Amino acid sequence: MGKLVTGDDGFPAEEVGPWAQEKQDLLCRYVDISRGARAKFIGQGKAGATYIDLFCGPGRSRVKTTGAFIDGSCVAAWRKSVEGKAPFSRMFIADADEERLGAATKRLQALGAPVAPIPGEAVDTVIAVLKRLEPAALHFAFIDPYSLSALDFSIFKALSRRKRMDMLVHLSKMDLQRNLEENIGSAVPAFNRFAPGWRDVIDQDQAQRAIRTEIIDHWRDLVSGLGTEASTEMKLVKNSGGQHLYWLLLVAKHELAHKFWKTASNPEKQGDLF
Repeated sequence: MGKLVTGDDGFPAEEVGPWAQEKQDLLCRYVDISRGARAKFIGQGKAGATYIDLFCGPGRSRVKTTGAFIDGSCVAAWRKSVEGKAPFSRMFIADADEERLGAATKRLQALGAPVAPIPGEAVDTVIAVLKRLEPAALHFAFIDPYSLSALDFSIFKALSRRKRMDMLVHLSKMDLQRNLEENIGSAVPAFNRFAPGWRDVIDQDQAQRAIRTEIIDHWRDLVSGLGTEASTEMKLVKNSGGQHLYWLLLVAKHELAHKFWKTASNPEKQGDLF
């Protein structure tokens, strides 16, 4: 979590690395490419299309290296949905930090977004959001935690209870690499929250790279057990020095959503699925 600074609109903004723009671009590409599917659920008498962001941040960021201000995820997603003439019918945003949540709420309200803020930790707010979701609606969740330990598997258990739930997920490769040895030696490792039961299925007496691969594979198996699938298309985001930071991937039940993500995660390729 970056430090807060005063934004160019007077509300708090968060300092981020330049790679944050790539993440927002990928998010917006998915929102745009899926606009046709979303439009089918929007309108009078229809169930609606919702956006969910459990780690929303303040909705505005300042890039450390340039000083430039960019939209945060929830604001960027709303703008892109409006631009594509298929705006989300409800925006559920949440954050454990009420100052960040308040800033994001004000920014979305200023843009006319139908925002519903919920303060608290993601493991709690996901339940509050779930209770307010229309079962027949189309739902899209951006799950962008501050660390791998915050990516509690109960979040996926809750969200997957909705039939039409697509989740774009941030998996921290840096955390997986940096904290592996500590988690192996800990009685209550953070990985237990991310991938429950990993100790029982993984050979810990092997190279760390192999252990990391098996942890991710185990997490994929857990996701499959919920009746949904984690995409094999994993977009690796690096910092300006080439260090691997995290993957973005999609968790969804419908094959079309995975096709959308395959296109969105490969912006260098021509063609789309509009």
